[in-house]
Amino acid sequence: MSATALKTPLRPLADSSPSSLVAGFIAMMTGCTSSLVLMFQAGQAAGLSSGQISSWLWALFMGMALCSIGLSLRYRTPITVAWSTPGAALLITSLGGVSYPEAIGAFITCAAMITLCGMTGTFERLVKRLPASLAAALLAGILFKIGSEIFIAAQHRTGLVLTMFFTYLLVKRVSPRYSVLAALLAGVVMAGAQGLLNFSGFNLELAVPVWTTPSFSLAATISIGIPLFVVAMASQNMPGIAVLRADGYDTPSSPLITVTGLASLLTAPFGAHGINLAAISAAICTGPTAHEDPHKRYTAAVWCGVFYGIAGLYGATLAALFAAFPKELVLSIAALALFGSIINGLSVAMSEPSEREAALITFMVTASGLTLFSVGSAFWGIVAGVLTLLILNTRAR
Repeated sequence: MSATALKTPLRPLADSSPSSLVAGFIAMMTGCTSSLVLMFQAGQAAGLSSGQISSWLWALFMGMALCSIGLSLRYRTPITVAWSTPGAALLITSLGGVSYPEAIGAFITCAAMITLCGMTGTFERLVKRLPASLAAALLAGILFKIGSEIFIAAQHRTGLVLTMFFTYLLVKRVSPRYSVLAALLAGVVMAGAQGLLNFSGFNLELAVPVWTTPSFSLAATISIGIPLFVVAMASQNMPGIAVLRADGYDTPSSPLITVTGLASLLTAPFGAHGINLAAISAAICTGPTAHEDPHKRYTAAVWCGVFYGIAGLYGATLAALFAAFPKELVLSIAALALFGSIINGLSVAMSEPSEREAALITFMVTASGLTLFSVGSAFWGIVAGVLTLLILNTRAR
């Protein structure tokens, strides 16, 4: 934002409006509801206890709350922070292959690399070395395996899954923003009618942080840490900066990356897999619907942070809530929430004719679930795509 705006008195409450409060709430819901199930699913796949999952959510929400509020007030800009959704999808398939302390060590390694990129100013230069088509193919490949689970779930709970699927399609015709929410509500109603909901373990309780002493291993670093770093930088931080620039906010990117990297570093021992700049939810706070005055839209991001903090206090309740739902409902809503990201990923991946084959191979290797030398498919997808690009496109002297 302009220097003139920064010289005016900071009055977040006075600068707020009903539209900025609503925008902040919608941004929080958009950033959470579509991917919260992914973390719960990843935690279950790794055999984590409800307390560990609750601590994971608490760490993420609190880190996002402090960063969103602090950065927005510091730069008088609507800076919205979110967890890494593609990172959560990556963990569903890779978290079960290592011990939980080793996974925490990989989270710390990823956070340290992000912090280093921010502090040294190499953020944009580093990400630009990876072609956008390969980064998009990597993201699409990671999400594809999760998205296809809805069709497997349909084998076991056909009525439930089809109800959610067609509700999603019908609502998307008239109001795309609420299609996933409508599918979730339809699924809950259908599951209740079939007697599939079990709220016996559901209690309203505050989240309790659980410390896990990290352990570092090469396998966890390569299979989790490096792919998590790549998808966070290419699929979260770069789009997040692009959203700010598109709406006229020229906030320097290096301090934002540094702060989110440090926040990830501090919250990782409590389970947080990564805190990054938001893109989709950020656009809600940077647009004209948040506030008619661009200089006051920062209040929407501040309110988003406040709602993050409230949600974080009840992380245990959120974990118990998803435990009450049938597995097929959780799988289906996660898949539906990822359809848009998969479409965008594939569209970008195939947009450059000279890179299509390399992007396709990156996508196929990543989506295959290949594990080689204890290293997950996301890493091998990048390797395969880069090698293909070099072989096919490098010109002989």
